[in-house]
Amino acid sequence: MNKTIAAVLVFATLAVASVALSQSFSVQMGANKGPAQPIKFSHKIHAGKLQMDCRFCHYGAYKSQWANIPAMSTCMGCHKIAVADRPEIIKLTGFWDRGEQIPWVKVHTLPDHVKFNHKRHVQSGFQCQECHGPVQEMDVVYQYSSLKMGWCVSCHRQNLNDQKRPATMDCLVCHH
Repeated sequence: MNKTIAAVLVFATLAVASVALSQSFSVQMGANKGPAQPIKFSHKIHAGKLQMDCRFCHYGAYKSQWANIPAMSTCMGCHKIAVADRPEIIKLTGFWDRGEQIPWVKVHTLPDHVKFNHKRHVQSGFQCQECHGPVQEMDVVYQYSSLKMGWCVSCHRQNLNDQKRPATMDCLVCHH
C-alpha cells in the first residue's frame, strides 16, 4: 500500500513538474517573427537606418511605467511630408484623417499580476535592447525575450550589487 501511494505521489510530482517546465518554454521567441500589424511599421528603418532613439516615439519609457504606443501625431509629424506617397503611409494618413486609432496588436505580454515599470529600468541605464532584443534590426517586432519570471529574476540577481543599476529581490516590486 505504501509503495502504491509513493508511486502515485512521484508520478503526480513528475506530471506537475513537466507541465510547469513546458510552460516556462512555451513562448516561441521570434519563431513567427511577430504578429501582423494593421500598418507595416519597420523598426529596422526607423531605429536602425535612421538611428532614431526609441524614446522619440516611446517617450513614456523614461517617465512612466508604460513605454506607450506613440500617438499618431508623432508619426504624422514626419509623415505629413516624408514618404507620404508610400502605401503604408497612405494607410497611416487614412487613420489620421478619419480620427481613428490604429488597432495595433500587442507584442510583449506579461501576466495581469505582474507590474513592470519601464521608468525604473530606463532611468537606471538599461538599454531597450536588453529586454526587447535587436529592435533596430527588426522589420516586424517580435517578443525577443521570454519575459518569464525566471528570466527577470536572473537579471535581478546579476544586478543586486550593481551601484548604477541596483536591483531588488523583493517580490512586491513586481507583484502588487
